[in-house]
Amino acid sequence: MTALPSLYISHGSPMTAIQPGLVGERLAELAQQLPRPKAIVIATAHWLARQPHVGGAARPETIHDFYGFPQALFDIQYPAKGDPSLAAQVTELLDKAGLPTTLDPTQGLDHGAWVPLRLLYPKADIPVVPLSIQPQLGPIHQYTLGRALAPLRDEGVLVIGSGSITHNLHDFRAGYSEEREAPYVRPFIEWIERKLAEGDVPALLDYRRQAPFAERAHPTDEHLLPLFVALGAAGEDSRATRIDAGIDYGLLAMDTYRFDHVVTAQ
Repeated sequence: MTALPSLYISHGSPMTAIQPGLVGERLAELAQQLPRPKAIVIATAHWLARQPHVGGAARPETIHDFYGFPQALFDIQYPAKGDPSLAAQVTELLDKAGLPTTLDPTQGLDHGAWVPLRLLYPKADIPVVPLSIQPQLGPIHQYTLGRALAPLRDEGVLVIGSGSITHNLHDFRAGYSEEREAPYVRPFIEWIERKLAEGDVPALLDYRRQAPFAERAHPTDEHLLPLFVALGAAGEDSRATRIDAGIDYGLLAMDTYRFDHVVTAQ
């Protein structure tokens, strides 16, 4: 079996579910390019915990973790099955990596999971296991977590990190738009793209000190941290491919990254 890539997806506003725009097109294209996974493990910026938690529900509920949006969003269900046996395997992998992990038999799919999954796999016919992130532990922890999950890719499991490549919601009040982009967005995403292309993992893990406008792009870490899960899950020899899906509202960059394992000649 060919190893699957790992993915980092910028899921954007909940409105992406009913106004998918360019990101919807890009994710639909990506789904056509990928081998069909037997299951999905998704680390989402909207499930935060002090230590890793893994969702083991057989039928995870669709969580509408937002307010003030149209009723049409609250009516959406993403009825994918869970995979309790895979959740137990994820828990075991993380425990063996020295990351004590809790199996949660009731956790559902928050919008950081079901919004992008609905665009990738609208039939909801692939089992999904959600995974929390630990924002207080930083990028190195998330990268280590991803490294522990790397063997799953050889078993047909798609590992996804779901967040946002830029995420400063305070700037919604600043009047940015498609015609007037926030000035920090492009320098930040270009730095991320360059460092991923160079394979400069130490710089990426130290992004808050090294990346331009890091604190403007991410006042808090949680929406970039899933990138490090996906990067770690790709393994040491990987190639990053940026999929540009535009910049929503002039401040939310919608980049997706695909990380493919590179087989080196012996």
